[in-house]
Amino acid sequence: MQVAITTRHGSINGPIHELINSKSSKLLTYFERVTSIDVTVDFETDRITVEILVDAEHRHNFVSRDVGDEVVSTFERALHKMEQQIKKYKQKIQDHRRDRPMNEITDGPAGEPESEAE
Repeated sequence: MQVAITTRHGSINGPIHELINSKSSKLLTYFERVTSIDVTVDFETDRITVEILVDAEHRHNFVSRDVGDEVVSTFERALHKMEQQIKKYKQKIQDHRRDRPMNEITDGPAGEPESEAE
């Protein structure tokens, strides 16, 4: 998995770069099919825009964006939005209709002896 951090019209120092890299990598704990993460920090004249693009297998890109005054706090808010999107997508694709595991359904009811016809 790759984490690409790019900046426009400015730069970020080493500790902030490492913080963004480590926190972005934690998105794998929510959804393990993430193939790449792109973080773009745009320094405009009076504000900072952080955009996070996450590419996952068999799914279009997830996108989150936030605008603020500081890089770290703006990144944290954008990351929180991304976590919510991934959690919602994962919840949506999971099958919650089953009461029992599939192997118990195919083997028959557990604990009931089979009756033989006389």
